[in-house]
Amino acid sequence: MRHIFEADQWLPFPLPVVFAFFANPQNLPPLMPAWQRAKIEELRLIAPPAPPPGSPARLGTGVGTTMILSFRALPGLPLRLNWHALIPEFEWNDHFCDAQTSGPFHYWRHCHSVREETRNGIPGTLVHDHVEYELPGWVLGDVMHWAVGRAQMRYIFRFRHRQTEKLMPIFAENMAARQR
Repeated sequence: MRHIFEADQWLPFPLPVVFAFFANPQNLPPLMPAWQRAKIEELRLIAPPAPPPGSPARLGTGVGTTMILSFRALPGLPLRLNWHALIPEFEWNDHFCDAQTSGPFHYWRHCHSVREETRNGIPGTLVHDHVEYELPGWVLGDVMHWAVGRAQMRYIFRFRHRQTEKLMPIFAENMAARQR
């Protein structure tokens, strides 16, 4: 059975900067827990259309980009899993989606969308993650989802949000320095 997980994160940074952060595949491994030792094994970038005028983005994962990411499935175990991903949708400063073509899930599609939002008088960006996924194993996969899968998804995104809060100021400053 397919399941849906959604999460929102507001960041006090301009939308083009936030989008550029998430659209850069090099930023994915640092958003994963350190014990997973995630690394990009292979990356075949298909350049997206040129970014909009004034956009600080230089790199993006255009439609057709593929990537193989390896990571540890459980803390302390040397066994690594490979996750093959494809970018089937990409629209600058709006959204992009990644879909698993081979890996630990029976089905995985994760769409990242962004929109400007002001909170307490501070302009920023709301990032919305919409994940549709299915664990392998049919009925056993559904049991695993209800037993631990939902909690694991919440944990992963809480971690990802904390990491984004740490990394985004550095990324924004680096982008601003490149524009000077």
